[in-house]
Amino acid sequence: MPSAAYAQYGEDRKAHRGGRILTTTLLPARRPEETAARSRWPLSGDYRQVLADLALIFFAVLDVWLYGLWLEADPITDLPPVENYQLWLNWLAVGALVLRRRFPFLTLVLTIPGFFVGWSQLAAMIALYTVARRYLGGWQTGLAAALVWLCRFVAWPFEELIERPASGHFHSAIYGFLVSGLPIAIGLLVHARQELSDRIRELAESRERERVLHAHAIRADERAKLAREMHDVVSHQVSLIAMQAGALRMAVVDAEHKQVAGTIRMLSTRTLDELRTLVSVLRTTEDTQPGLDELSDLAADAGFEVTIQLKGPVEDLSAPVSGAVYRTVQEALTNIRKHAVGASATVFIDAQYDDNVLVEVRNTAASSPSSSLPSGGHGLVGLRERATLLGGEFSAGPTEDGGFLVTASFPRERVITD
Repeated sequence: MPSAAYAQYGEDRKAHRGGRILTTTLLPARRPEETAARSRWPLSGDYRQVLADLALIFFAVLDVWLYGLWLEADPITDLPPVENYQLWLNWLAVGALVLRRRFPFLTLVLTIPGFFVGWSQLAAMIALYTVARRYLGGWQTGLAAALVWLCRFVAWPFEELIERPASGHFHSAIYGFLVSGLPIAIGLLVHARQELSDRIRELAESRERERVLHAHAIRADERAKLAREMHDVVSHQVSLIAMQAGALRMAVVDAEHKQVAGTIRMLSTRTLDELRTLVSVLRTTEDTQPGLDELSDLAADAGFEVTIQLKGPVEDLSAPVSGAVYRTVQEALTNIRKHAVGASATVFIDAQYDDNVLVEVRNTAASSPSSSLPSGGHGLVGLRERATLLGGEFSAGPTEDGGFLVTASFPRERVITD
């Protein structure tokens, strides 16, 4: 019977197709307000914006300067000589371009006098492009385009406008539309390119989120399948062991054999309880796991004396680190119960140990020999692997007084290593 995840994604899809699945928190797409705010202050944004501003100002300065040299070298006889106010208005138009990203419409207004009575046409076109880029279809763009068109159409001084023939008016009108329309067209083109880039970025992030969700769904299906197998096969076998151990205890007469059978039954029953807990964890859809807030319950259920000492803000630890600390203490206490009968343990957790979390589980020497039941030996290996995945360290070994010491350290923040 197909599960919900397979019904949604299809049974032929795999979690690892075309690369690794990055189960990380994805950043939200960049909002248009953030992009516009950053573009208003080029010095705090991309260095390419600063270079673009400097290049545009340079060409505007070059335009005014070269045309002024041309008029000085070969003055037009039909026009009066260049006045000082025309020069000042031209350079004012060029200097106003510094403000174009923060105050685009004000910059255009400052360039209009220089374009009208002078020749700072390029500065006005740059300011019009900025207005069109910022306000797009707003009234500011229409008004700015009209002002630039009038500056190109109306001649200065006005005597030239009056004496101009009809063909000259049409010619000036056509060029006025070109001068005012070209910056708007470029602004619309850049805006469309930015919109397309944002859409592509959003699509890429959406695909990544879908791939992560798909991986989570596949993992949930695998966990559910593993839980079913553990419940149907392993639990059944362990239940049979517990039943056989109980029957053996009732059948044998020797006291030592009765004790061994009772131990087998007790361990089998405890294994069943832990197995049920593990199956319930595997069947949950969320990656929930116990943390440091459940250490007191763990110590109470250990079956021997356990002392817990906490130091530092342990409640502020992230969920992965808190879960790793809990699992380390749980495995250490389980090993003490199995291999150090009659011993007591001390759990010390320091959340301020050199920007790390230190975990120490120390037990005294056993007061009686432990049972000779077999052990898988994978508990300490799993703890070492867990610490390595989180970027921490793990060590375990006997102490001089005959006890055993388990030590682990984890970074306060989760660090996943390759």
